[in-house]
Amino acid sequence: MTAVEDRQPEQHTFEADVSRLLHMMVHSVYSDKDVFLRELISNAADACEKLRYESISKPQLSSGGTQPNILVTLNEEALTLVIEDNGIGMNRHEMIDALGTIARSGTKAFMDRLEAAKAGEKAELIGQFGVGFYSSFMVADRVDVISRRAGESEAWKWSSDGKGSYDIVAVDLRQAPARGTRVVLHLMDDAKTYTSKWTVEKIIRDQSGHVPVPIRLVEKDGAEPLQVSDGAALWTKQKNELSKQDYDDFYRGVSGQYDEPLASVHFRAEGRNEYTTLAFIPGSQPFDLFDPDRQGRMKLYVKRVFITDEAELLPRYLRFVRGIVDTSDLPLNISREMIQESSVLAAIKKGVTSRILTTLEKMADGDAETFAKVWELFGAILKEGIYEDFERRPQLLKLARFRSTVSGEAKRSLADYLAAMKDGQSAIYYISGSSMDQLKSSPQLEGYRAKGIEVLLLTDGVDSFWPTNIPDFEGRHFKSVTQGLADLNDVAGESGIHEQVQETSPEIAAFIDFARGALGEEVADVRVSGRLTESAVCLVASEHGPDRQLEKLLQGAGRLQTASKPILEINAQSELVNSIASMDNQAFREDAAWLLLDEARILDGDKPSNPRAFAERQARLFALAIGRGE
Repeated sequence: MTAVEDRQPEQHTFEADVSRLLHMMVHSVYSDKDVFLRELISNAADACEKLRYESISKPQLSSGGTQPNILVTLNEEALTLVIEDNGIGMNRHEMIDALGTIARSGTKAFMDRLEAAKAGEKAELIGQFGVGFYSSFMVADRVDVISRRAGESEAWKWSSDGKGSYDIVAVDLRQAPARGTRVVLHLMDDAKTYTSKWTVEKIIRDQSGHVPVPIRLVEKDGAEPLQVSDGAALWTKQKNELSKQDYDDFYRGVSGQYDEPLASVHFRAEGRNEYTTLAFIPGSQPFDLFDPDRQGRMKLYVKRVFITDEAELLPRYLRFVRGIVDTSDLPLNISREMIQESSVLAAIKKGVTSRILTTLEKMADGDAETFAKVWELFGAILKEGIYEDFERRPQLLKLARFRSTVSGEAKRSLADYLAAMKDGQSAIYYISGSSMDQLKSSPQLEGYRAKGIEVLLLTDGVDSFWPTNIPDFEGRHFKSVTQGLADLNDVAGESGIHEQVQETSPEIAAFIDFARGALGEEVADVRVSGRLTESAVCLVASEHGPDRQLEKLLQGAGRLQTASKPILEINAQSELVNSIASMDNQAFREDAAWLLLDEARILDGDKPSNPRAFAERQARLFALAIGRGE
């Protein structure tokens, strides 16, 4: 008995997260179990790519001259399916790291989504979260992984039934690949279909035909291998050689999603910098779209060798785009530090970004229906670029679409807005907030609505920032209707006639002076409103500084310790306000001034600053009304 044969298997327990995940896999909520094969083939292709990369500095790793390849072997009698590659392979330590733990930050989100799916629709999430290997346990009741790392003299076997633990043991080199990894799936009885040549061949062609490593299929031991995929990188082919199905299959492989892309961008740049780009605009939101790190997922290749997916090849507001960039202008052994400082990468990033935005512009002009879907999915992300990207701001503003007080459920461009501006209107008016229903009922809109002036309704978080950060759009500045004085007197109404400004009565003027004194430090000022036509009061911000919504966001994020005092505007034409102003009861007038301020706060989505005092004033008002009624 050899020393290797004499070794006893080491038993290890899976991490808690892995055990939980495996339980979900075994009791699968997946509607399409075929994805396990795509995930294992993707892992095999990655191992071959990693070998190519490491061989740049260590040529001896790929000695022997064998080309990268993946072999899938079926055995109906033994009920097994084997995926073998001649890539980089794994040693004992790497097996424990790769197959016994999950280091990806997406793990919790993945399992939370799985738990949610158990109570509702079937889930299709494998691959989005980097846990594809474990999908094997949807179809197999035991999985063996035999691997020998390139350049090392030992081979190891990892084995598990997916029920909480796994074994690792050294194996005789004669039982292992000369280099690389062999994954043996001992299939469940109800997974026998995965030993069918026709079934497996179709799955490979449909889901893995794009991988840059040749794939061969053996129907049974001793049979002649069938070439299923030639390993030619899809992006190196001419557009006229590719079908929509080719693009869709590649997109699903590179993105880990199962939808159809809304658009593809495939081009080769020549000249000072040469590179090929194949990028996709997804048909659904990636799970990490709102990740605080806001990292992109474009893959960088150098001469068809995968380098990294962390090169930030696009600005962060295009992080939803998926795809690859392949260039020959960089050294194969470029480090991550060099990537970030590379002038070549900066030029590529600029070129790819421009091409993506140009594609969106053409879509907006020529295929409004598809662009509407893009904007519905990714508009909130694209608007981050309006705030961040000074150079491309005009281009992004032209792409932007908005709901408004006149658009109904549709969305309009800023060009549409400018075309509909009223005589005398000098600004693009907007109001921002957290809810469309709240915005539509905002009292600050009343005067604008009465004159038929369109106001943009902005509900995305970034909408509170970008309008204050840009000087204008085609000569028109942006103005919040919740800030400063309303300049409605300069704008003609629906009839085209400029209405005369009504004078404030002495009683209203006196009440405003009284309220200003009664409210004291609670407000910056009390004044007659030029924007109210129905409501009695509203709150606005001063002309300088943030508007109401931006101030709330900054304060909630801890970036603004003390909010500025609001201005209370009073509708001088309101019957209620005129009745209050005519009263001589000073105590009543003071209660009324405070209640009007709290009413304005409530209309603004806030609460009374002192709920107890609010209730007491309201009770005194009720008592007075009841007394009058008697």
